[in-house]
Amino acid sequence: MSFSAGAIRGAEHGNGAGAVDYRLARHALVTEFKKGRLAEHEVCDAHPELVRAARELGEPTSMTCPICEETQVVLVSYVFGPRLPAHGRCISEKGELAKLARRSAELTCYVVEVCPNCSWNHLARVFPL
Repeated sequence: MSFSAGAIRGAEHGNGAGAVDYRLARHALVTEFKKGRLAEHEVCDAHPELVRAARELGEPTSMTCPICEETQVVLVSYVFGPRLPAHGRCISEKGELAKLARRSAELTCYVVEVCPNCSWNHLARVFPL
């Protein structure tokens, strides 16, 4: 692998080019919480609309919330780009991403992990459509 700007951004990896994964940041945040350096109210601060989207439209996962350790985390996806509302578009169906990708090549998808129980949330990944 070469050391170039494209390699750092992930552009030279073909599948998933331009994708950014936030697992390391998630791990650091959860570690700080478990060590007592962050209070629950500091990490469980999801906007009420995000929690609502998680309850009604979220994609279930098998991952238990790392904060409350009671509920499964769900994934909520938002797409931003030209000709979409400024607040983005929440994806409600699996095939919706493919339809949007065919419409425009300038769209970006943000996937957020949300606990509908304690309101913990974390940006999981970002990728261009």
